[in-house]
This record gives sequence, structure tokens and C-alpha cells, in this order.
Amino acid sequence: MSDVQEATNQLLDVNLCENQMSIQVTESGPRSESEHLQVTIGATVPTGFEQTAADEVREKLGSSCKISKDRGKIYFDISVDSLAQVHCLRSVDNLFVVVQEFKDYQFKETKEEVLKDFEELAGKLPWSDPLKIWKINTCFKKKKTKRRKINPNSSKQKIDNGRGDTTVEKDVKKELTNSVSDSQISDCYENPAIKEQVSTLIGDGLTSCKDETEENSKEEADPEVLKFRVTCNRAGEKHCFSSNEAARDFGGAVQDYFKWKADMTNFDVEVLLNIHDNEVVVGIALTEESLHRRNITHFGPTTLRSTLAYGMLRLCAPQPTDIIVDPMCGTGAIPIEGATEWSNCYHIAGDNNPLAVNRAANNISSLLTKIQVKEGKLPLGLPIDTIQWDICNLPLRTGSVDIIVTDMPFGKRMGSKKRNWNLYPACLREMSRVCRPGTGRAVLLTQDKKCFAKALSGMGHLWRKVHTVWVNIGGLHAAVYLLKRTPQSFVHPSEEDGERCPW
Repeated sequence: MSDVQEATNQLLDVNLCENQMSIQVTESGPRSESEHLQVTIGATVPTGFEQTAADEVREKLGSSCKISKDRGKIYFDISVDSLAQVHCLRSVDNLFVVVQEFKDYQFKETKEEVLKDFEELAGKLPWSDPLKIWKINTCFKKKKTKRRKINPNSSKQKIDNGRGDTTVEKDVKKELTNSVSDSQISDCYENPAIKEQVSTLIGDGLTSCKDETEENSKEEADPEVLKFRVTCNRAGEKHCFSSNEAARDFGGAVQDYFKWKADMTNFDVEVLLNIHDNEVVVGIALTEESLHRRNITHFGPTTLRSTLAYGMLRLCAPQPTDIIVDPMCGTGAIPIEGATEWSNCYHIAGDNNPLAVNRAANNISSLLTKIQVKEGKLPLGLPIDTIQWDICNLPLRTGSVDIIVTDMPFGKRMGSKKRNWNLYPACLREMSRVCRPGTGRAVLLTQDKKCFAKALSGMGHLWRKVHTVWVNIGGLHAAVYLLKRTPQSFVHPSEEDGERCPW
């Protein structure tokens, strides 16, 4: 069992003990009903990094994972106790629970017949277990909302006074210590892999068990009609219907079946109808916004998604004590993700643009504040530094860097295609100088593939291409290149061959 699973199970056990102390939980309660519930979870991931996400699921959840034919989706089975850990996955964007999957759905020949089948399908699906998972997941989100309402003032008191009153989260920790040792709880809260899960999904529920039960009893007496919408994601050329038509007719049947109220914007439940050629998957969304919105609060013109940054970092397999550099960091998405997940490495975020360096520094500061609010104490900091520098003349010793991970300018929003022809060779040359010969790695993202291939061809004695991952960045067909530094030592070019950086 992994550290994440062990810590989660400890806290869930403590949660159950606290509930039993305050209220007599009957055998028919929601906990006993869903204790052994097994469901299939679907996740959208950055296209091209499906295998990376599948590896993370196997590593952190111990679940087998299936990569969908529909690019950018994976599926895996979990028990309900692992739901909190699913929200802590770093490589997934959105999550949904699968109601039913049809691997070879037989579409009728005419549009009317197909849409009629969709209407009839709504009443035949096994909704019960997925809706239980949705309800548990909604409770998690309610706790998160309560935390956001409480903690900002508490955080200000800590900053202004240095101590302040005891917060709700501190009370939670004190209660937990009755059943679990202080060191165990400290380890749970300081483990970056479960930090978010502990703070937002479990902690707040321990002090509000009685209130929630009373609220549930009130809802049973006076049930509120849920609002919903159906979203259809369709890919394939042989369909005789549009996504809107499928969503409209299937949604109408769902409304008739559950007596829910349709609402396209302010909805409680989002039903997903994913169609890829002959594969049809019906699901219920578990996330309201993408999980990649976790680290960045100060955005730039080309901010990289945190999930994509995680996938790039995993490609180079960071080891403890590695020095990882992003020489064109922008808002700092890559080094911040690295410092959060690989805290046993040292990360350097650099850029030639002072605005970008300031944004990166502000994002680091915001993340530290977020950690402080969650943990109720001043964080020790992150293993990351920011610096303004020239990418073609890095203030680093030759052969001192283990890994370079960066998002190179595409030549569209930043820079230009013409400037890339001079910039890319100069960048690769300087990267080869600072990267450790024989063991150094580089993971580079670019959409200007022709220019990069030309630059790399002139550096064959210093860099060897190991792997290429094709990705979609805002509709642009881009590539992530994994390069290995050759054992050959770097030889400084002569002064007459040297040139000023075109950046």
C-alpha cells in the first residue's frame, strides 16, 4: 500500500470514528451502503499523455487503466474509498463516473431512429451506483466551499498577528490526535501528494457531522428538484446526427425519467454523452472545472496547463537531488508543478522577460499562501528559485544541470517563426553546455517542428532524440521532444563564431 493510500485510509477511519461518537450510524446509512461500491472512473487528459496518466493511476491508486480509442481519455476502476485520491491525480483534467459503456453501439440508418434510441436508452441505464458516487463527490465539494468561506479571515489573522485565534482546521487536527499520533497527522498534512485531499475533502467534515445529518433529514422531508444538463462530445464522420441533437433528445428522456429540471448554466448534475465512432459512453461529471487550474493565479499570454507540465516532467523521470531548470519559464507552470510533486529536487525558473519572472514569483507566493491556509501554519517553502537571465548565456556552470524542461516559443503569440530559426540553435547549444554529459535530459515543447528539427540536426553530436509525444495545444499540433545528452563534452565556440542571442 502506498503512503497516499495509507494516510487516506487512516483519516477516513478517524472520520468514521468521529461520526460514530456524535451520531449512531445505522446499517442503512450512506457509508454502509457505499462502503464496498466499485465504479469505473473516466478522466480526460492532455492528448498524447494518455500513457503517462495511466502510469500515474497504476502507481498511486493501484488500479488497472484502459486507454480509450478516443484520444485524451482513460478509464479505471476504483472503490469509493479511493475517490478522494482520484482528485489528487496530477495528470488528469476532468473526471466523470461511467454510467455505462457501449464498445460497439449499433446506430440506426436514419437520424430519427438514432435519436429515438437515445430517448429509450435513458430509462435502461444503471444510474444507481454512479449517482451514489456523484452524491459523495458533491459532499466533498460542499466541504471545500465551506473551507473557502472560513479560511481567508483566519489566514489574515495569522499574517497580521503572527498567531491569531485557533482556526477550524486546527480544531480538526486536535480532534484527530485523539485517535492518530501527532507525527502521523503531520506526515499526512505535509505529504504533497495528499495535501489537497486531506485539507479540502476530509478535514472539514469531522466537525460538522451532526449538522450534515440534520440537513440530510430536512432534505428528505422537503426534497429539492435537481437541475441538470446533458453535454454531448462527439467525434467521427459517419454519424447522421449532430451533437446538439443527441444532447437535446437524450436530455429530454433523462428529464422525463428523473423529473429533474433542465438548466444549461446553473446545474447540479452534468450528464455526459461521449460518442467516438461506434463507442458510446454515458457518464456523470465529477468536476466543475478542470483540475489543471491548481497552481497558477497570475496568467501570461501563453500559460501552460499544469497537467501538461506534469506530463512533461514525468517523461524525464526526475530522481532525488536532481537540478531541474526551465530556462523559458513564463508564468512558472513547469517548475511550480515540479516543486510541488518532486520536492526532493531543486528547481530553477528563469526567463529573459522581467514581467514573466514577476508572474512566476507571484504564482510561487500564491501557492505558499494557499498551503498556509490549508495547513494552518507557515510552510517551510518550496525548493524553487526564480531568476531573470539570457537563454543564450545562462549563469550556470558547464555540466551542472540534470534536467531541462521548457515550453519553447511557438512563434505565434510569442516571438516569430523567423526569429526561431536563429533562436532554436542558440538555445540547444547553451542547453547542451549546462546539461550534464551522459546523464542529462531535456524535454522541450514546440509547435515549430520544422525549425526545431533543423536545429537539432546540427546538434546531433550533443543531443540524441529518444522519444516524441504529439500533443494538441489550443488547437495547434505540437510536439514534446525527449532528448538525451550525449557523453561528448561541450566545446565552447570561438569568439568569431559566437553570436549575440536573437531572443
